[in-house]
Amino acid sequence: MHFVYNALMLLSVIKWGDWRNWRQYYPTILFFIVGDLLKQFLLYEHSMWSYQELYFGANAILKNHTFITLMIMFVFYTGTILIFLGHYPAGKLKQFFWIMFWVGIYFFIEYINLYNLNLINHHNGWTIWWSLVFNIIMFVTLRIHFKNPLIAWALSFVIILALWNIFDVPVSSLK
Repeated sequence: MHFVYNALMLLSVIKWGDWRNWRQYYPTILFFIVGDLLKQFLLYEHSMWSYQELYFGANAILKNHTFITLMIMFVFYTGTILIFLGHYPAGKLKQFFWIMFWVGIYFFIEYINLYNLNLINHHNGWTIWWSLVFNIIMFVTLRIHFKNPLIAWALSFVIILALWNIFDVPVSSLK
Protein backbone atom coordinates (compact mmCIF):
# COMPACT_ATOMS: atom_id res chain seq x y z
CA MET A 1 0.00 0.00 0.00
CA HIS A 2 2.92 2.33 0.65
CA PHE A 3 3.83 1.84 -3.03
CA VAL A 4 0.30 2.96 -3.95
CA TYR A 5 0.58 6.13 -1.84
CA ASN A 6 3.96 6.97 -3.30
CA ALA A 7 2.79 6.19 -6.85
CA LEU A 8 -0.15 8.56 -6.32
CA MET A 9 2.27 11.20 -5.08
CA LEU A 10 4.46 10.68 -8.16
CA LEU A 11 1.45 11.16 -10.43
CA SER A 12 0.40 14.23 -8.44
CA VAL A 13 3.83 15.81 -8.56
CA ILE A 14 4.11 15.12 -12.29
CA LYS A 15 0.83 16.98 -12.80
CA TRP A 16 1.03 19.71 -10.15
CA GLY A 17 4.67 19.92 -9.03
CA ASP A 18 6.57 23.12 -9.74
CA TRP A 19 9.44 21.43 -11.57
CA ARG A 20 10.70 24.66 -13.14
CA ASN A 21 11.70 25.99 -9.74
CA TRP A 22 12.88 22.77 -8.10
CA ARG A 23 16.26 24.33 -7.29
CA GLN A 24 14.51 26.91 -5.08
CA TYR A 25 12.79 24.13 -3.15
CA TYR A 26 15.79 21.81 -2.91
CA PRO A 27 17.08 23.18 0.44
CA THR A 28 13.61 22.72 1.97
CA ILE A 29 13.36 19.19 0.56
CA LEU A 30 16.68 18.41 2.24
CA PHE A 31 15.52 20.08 5.47
CA PHE A 32 12.41 17.86 5.46
CA ILE A 33 14.43 14.69 4.83
CA VAL A 34 17.17 15.58 7.34
CA GLY A 35 14.52 16.26 9.98
CA ASP A 36 13.07 12.79 9.51
CA LEU A 37 16.51 11.17 9.42
CA LEU A 38 17.35 12.96 12.68
CA LYS A 39 14.13 11.66 14.23
CA GLN A 40 14.94 8.15 13.05
CA PHE A 41 18.41 8.39 14.57
CA LEU A 42 17.50 10.03 17.88
CA LEU A 43 14.45 7.86 18.50
CA TYR A 44 15.79 4.56 17.17
CA GLU A 45 15.32 2.83 20.53
CA HIS A 46 12.27 4.90 21.55
CA SER A 47 10.19 5.37 18.39
CA MET A 48 6.93 7.25 18.35
CA TRP A 49 5.57 5.31 15.37
CA SER A 50 6.59 2.53 13.02
CA TYR A 51 5.51 1.53 9.55
CA GLN A 52 4.85 -1.91 8.15
CA GLU A 53 3.75 -3.18 4.75
CA LEU A 54 1.04 -5.81 4.44
CA TYR A 55 -0.44 -5.51 0.95
CA PHE A 56 0.23 -6.54 -2.64
CA GLY A 57 3.32 -8.55 -1.73
CA ALA A 58 5.20 -5.28 -1.33
CA ASN A 59 6.60 -6.52 1.97
CA ALA A 60 9.15 -8.45 -0.12
CA ILE A 61 10.73 -5.09 -1.01
CA LEU A 62 9.55 -2.92 1.89
CA LYS A 63 10.75 -5.37 4.52
CA ASN A 64 10.65 -3.04 7.48
CA HIS A 65 10.14 0.46 8.81
CA THR A 66 13.51 1.67 7.51
CA PHE A 67 12.83 0.80 3.87
CA ILE A 68 9.34 2.30 4.03
CA THR A 69 10.60 5.46 5.69
CA LEU A 70 13.34 5.97 3.11
CA MET A 71 10.83 5.62 0.28
CA ILE A 72 8.50 8.12 1.97
CA MET A 73 11.37 10.57 2.50
CA PHE A 74 12.59 10.56 -1.06
CA VAL A 75 9.29 10.25 -2.92
CA PHE A 76 6.49 11.58 -0.74
CA TYR A 77 8.38 14.38 0.97
CA THR A 78 9.93 15.61 -2.28
CA GLY A 79 6.53 15.57 -3.98
CA THR A 80 4.95 17.34 -1.03
CA ILE A 81 7.43 20.21 -1.19
CA LEU A 82 7.20 20.62 -4.98
CA ILE A 83 3.43 20.94 -4.76
CA PHE A 84 3.04 22.60 -1.34
CA LEU A 85 5.58 25.37 -1.94
CA GLY A 86 5.06 25.47 -5.70
CA HIS A 87 1.44 26.52 -5.27
CA TYR A 88 1.71 28.42 -2.00
CA PRO A 89 -0.90 31.19 -2.24
CA ALA A 90 -0.72 34.87 -1.44
CA GLY A 91 -2.94 36.22 1.32
CA LYS A 92 -3.05 35.06 4.93
CA LEU A 93 -6.45 33.35 4.75
CA LYS A 94 -5.55 31.39 1.62
CA GLN A 95 -2.23 30.43 3.21
CA PHE A 96 -4.02 29.20 6.31
CA PHE A 97 -6.38 27.04 4.26
CA TRP A 98 -3.50 25.75 2.09
CA ILE A 99 -1.59 24.63 5.17
CA MET A 100 -4.74 23.06 6.63
CA PHE A 101 -5.38 21.28 3.32
CA TRP A 102 -1.95 19.62 3.53
CA VAL A 103 -2.35 18.88 7.22
CA GLY A 104 -5.66 17.23 6.30
CA ILE A 105 -4.03 15.09 3.61
CA TYR A 106 -1.34 13.85 5.99
CA PHE A 107 -3.88 13.34 8.79
CA PHE A 108 -6.27 11.40 6.53
CA ILE A 109 -3.51 9.11 5.25
CA GLU A 110 -2.30 8.41 8.77
CA TYR A 111 -5.84 7.84 10.05
CA ILE A 112 -6.56 5.29 7.29
CA ASN A 113 -3.19 3.61 7.81
CA LEU A 114 -3.67 3.44 11.58
CA TYR A 115 -7.32 2.46 11.94
CA ASN A 116 -8.15 0.68 8.68
CA LEU A 117 -5.03 -0.73 7.04
CA ASN A 118 -2.75 -1.37 10.03
CA LEU A 119 0.23 0.11 8.17
CA ILE A 120 1.39 2.31 11.04
CA ASN A 121 1.63 1.72 14.76
CA HIS A 122 1.99 4.38 17.44
CA HIS A 123 4.28 3.88 20.42
CA ASN A 124 5.42 5.56 23.63
CA GLY A 125 2.42 7.85 24.06
CA TRP A 126 2.15 9.09 20.48
CA THR A 127 -1.44 9.36 19.18
CA ILE A 128 -3.22 10.47 16.05
CA TRP A 129 -3.87 13.79 17.81
CA TRP A 130 -0.15 14.32 18.38
CA SER A 131 0.28 13.67 14.66
CA LEU A 132 -2.27 16.38 13.90
CA VAL A 133 -0.43 18.92 16.07
CA PHE A 134 2.92 17.83 14.65
CA ASN A 135 1.68 18.16 11.05
CA ILE A 136 0.47 21.71 11.69
CA ILE A 137 3.85 22.64 13.14
CA MET A 138 5.65 20.78 10.35
CA PHE A 139 3.91 22.56 7.46
CA VAL A 140 4.31 25.97 9.07
CA THR A 141 8.00 25.21 9.66
CA LEU A 142 8.49 24.03 6.07
CA ARG A 143 7.16 27.35 4.82
CA ILE A 144 9.34 29.24 7.29
CA HIS A 145 12.35 27.25 6.11
CA PHE A 146 11.67 28.21 2.52
CA LYS A 147 11.62 31.90 3.48
CA ASN A 148 14.23 31.91 6.28
CA PRO A 149 16.13 28.66 6.92
CA LEU A 150 17.93 29.82 10.07
CA ILE A 151 14.68 30.60 11.84
CA ALA A 152 13.30 27.19 10.85
CA TRP A 153 16.39 25.39 12.17
CA ALA A 154 16.16 27.27 15.47
CA LEU A 155 12.44 26.57 15.72
CA SER A 156 13.05 22.89 14.95
CA PHE A 157 15.63 22.66 17.72
CA VAL A 158 13.12 24.10 20.21
CA ILE A 159 10.40 21.72 18.98
CA ILE A 160 12.73 18.72 19.29
CA LEU A 161 13.59 19.68 22.88
CA ALA A 162 9.92 20.22 23.74
CA LEU A 163 8.84 16.87 22.30
CA TRP A 164 11.81 15.15 23.93
CA ASN A 165 10.60 16.43 27.31
CA ILE A 166 6.86 15.91 26.70
CA PHE A 167 7.42 12.27 25.76
CA ASP A 168 10.06 11.76 28.44
CA VAL A 169 12.53 10.15 26.04
CA PRO A 170 15.27 8.60 28.15
CA VAL A 171 18.81 9.68 27.30
CA SER A 172 19.76 6.03 27.78
CA SER A 173 17.83 5.23 24.59
CA LEU A 174 20.54 6.98 22.60
CA LYS A 175 23.37 4.89 21.21
